[in-house]
Amino acid sequence: MVDDEPIVRRVVAKTLKRLGVEVTCFARATDCLEQLGLRNCDLLVTDVKMPEMDGITLLKEAKRIAPWLPVLVVTGYGDVPLAVEAMRVGAADFIEKPLHKETFLRKIEPMLRQGAFPDPCQGKPLTRTELKVLKMIVVGMSSKEIAHLFGRAVRTVEDQRSHIMRKFGVHNVIELVGRAIQMGLAELPPGKQQGDDQT
Repeated sequence: MVDDEPIVRRVVAKTLKRLGVEVTCFARATDCLEQLGLRNCDLLVTDVKMPEMDGITLLKEAKRIAPWLPVLVVTGYGDVPLAVEAMRVGAADFIEKPLHKETFLRKIEPMLRQGAFPDPCQGKPLTRTELKVLKMIVVGMSSKEIAHLFGRAVRTVEDQRSHIMRKFGVHNVIELVGRAIQMGLAELPPGKQQGDDQT
C-alpha cells in the first residue's frame, strides 16, 4: 500500500490484516519500487496524488519491475481522467476515496487470487538481457537472428524466450507481443499492426 496519508495507510493495513494478508505500507513511491525488486508481491494498492512521484508514474515503473502485478489505484472523488489513464497504463481497477471497507474488499479479493501465480517464474521481473530479447521478438526477429546479434547460441536465446514467456504467463509469441505492448515494455515498428503475425 502506497499513500502519503498516515491514516489511510493504517486503515488499509488493518483491513487487510484481518484477511490474514501480510501488508507493507509506504509513504513514498520510491521506497515501494525499491522493495518491489527485492520481494514477492501479490497486489499493489496506490493513491494517485502523492508528492515526489504520483501513482500513475509508480504504476508504470512497477509494471516494468513486475509486469503482471495487479495494481489497484485509489483516486479522489471526480478524478475520472486520472482513473482512465491508470487503466490505460495497466491498472487492474480503481476505487474512489473515501474508501469503504466492503467495496474495497470486493475489489481486492479477486486481485489477490490473480496475484497467486501457479508458476514460480510468473510475475518475476525481466533481466536486462531478457528485456532486450523481448524488444527484438516484438519487431519480428527470429531466435537465430537474435543469437547472431548477441554472439550466442540459438539454444541460449530459445531458453531466454521460454523464460520470458513463463514470466509473462503466455503460451505463444502473439500473446507475448500483445502483453509486452500493453505493458509499455515494447512497441511495434511503424506500419505494423498488432495481430499481423496471425495471418
